[in-house]
Amino acid sequence: MAVGLGVNDFIACCGSTKFAEQMVADGPFDTYDKAVVAAKNIWFNKVDVHGWLEAFAAHPQIGQNPSSAANKSSTSVQWSKGEQSTALATATDSSLQELYEWNSQYKQKFGFVFLICASGRSTPEILAELKRRFSNRPIVEFEIAAQEQMKITELRLQKLFSNVDVTKAEGRVTILGGHLTAPSIPTRVRPPITTHVLDIARGCPAGGIEVLLEMYTSQKSGPVFGQSGDDMWTFQGSSATDKDGRSGQLMKIVNELTPGVYRISFNTGKYNPDGFFPFVSIVFEVKASQKMEHFHVPLLLSPFSFSTYRGS
Repeated sequence: MAVGLGVNDFIACCGSTKFAEQMVADGPFDTYDKAVVAAKNIWFNKVDVHGWLEAFAAHPQIGQNPSSAANKSSTSVQWSKGEQSTALATATDSSLQELYEWNSQYKQKFGFVFLICASGRSTPEILAELKRRFSNRPIVEFEIAAQEQMKITELRLQKLFSNVDVTKAEGRVTILGGHLTAPSIPTRVRPPITTHVLDIARGCPAGGIEVLLEMYTSQKSGPVFGQSGDDMWTFQGSSATDKDGRSGQLMKIVNELTPGVYRISFNTGKYNPDGFFPFVSIVFEVKASQKMEHFHVPLLLSPFSFSTYRGS
């Protein structure tokens, strides 16, 4: 049983008072998955328009101080800072200014802040998505914002369940055979390696790009610069990017990622036959001390250049 979760805990996950109160009423939840199922039902079927707007208002504009939002939760403020860390790390003075201007235009048009699940997303990617969604009709954008809020809520519920201190159960945990048993809390809700592709020439996500993930499995030392070693790479999974530029699942959801060298490849030639790159491969290493971490490896692509970085 997840203990010690009250209205304030759920407010940190979603700024709607109605949502938080209903989560408490429907709980407690003995697993994260059950909490997510309840949260989706409450958010989409029980929270009204006013509750959606209340939750939106709890978020700061991307790139601004989270404390500036109409937020009831200090925990939410801290989580917002972490979720925007990749965006801020990839921002420049000019891109932040452009983001501020587009945020202002967006809020003037739709009446609420631009909402996006920012975790692991760069400033260029967020700007491209903001510009793309700006042309939406208000009713369409309102629904998209609600869906983005749900993505944020899922991520924060995972953090909430991971932080539950079972020692606070005060006798309410189950005792079997004289031993305390705590709930099995998943440490991941997505595969440990993910990616997305942004077409920076067009300023939009790149959909339909084939993606391949492999792992170097030789018993010898890792791959050496200048030596192909193609027979040493083992298939892990493949997928294609969707309309948001995000690939499907490239590997199983496991708590501990096997340390080693990985290679993620993109069939860029098929996406843009006139481009310079027939394909792009990115090789990176996961160390033993990083096996519990998440590796988000995005590709920022144009016909004659590409770049990448490690997101979260």
